[in-house]
Amino acid sequence: MMTKEEITMVGFEIVAYSGEARSKLLLALEKAKQQHFDECNSLIEQANDCLNDAHKAQTELLSLEARGEEIAIGFITVHAQDHLMTTLLLKDIVFHLINIYH
Repeated sequence: MMTKEEITMVGFEIVAYSGEARSKLLLALEKAKQQHFDECNSLIEQANDCLNDAHKAQTELLSLEARGEEIAIGFITVHAQDHLMTTLLLKDIVFHLINIYH
């Protein structure tokens, strides 16, 4: 069973990976505006790697709960989920905008 502190650390991990992905997605959009699509594509790949890492951390918590373990969810964990979901939405919007610039 994970302690509340360990769950909080997973939350911070999700926030960090999501924040890094968000930054890379916004920079990718700027590169698309400048018609630098090779750099844009590289940044998108890096953002996807960050999002995959965030999902792995999230899945760790989901697996615990699915096994019937009680998880002490704190505000940081809720904030982490919010951060991840808004970054995923941003990713969809950025992809549409990049296609327009293309």
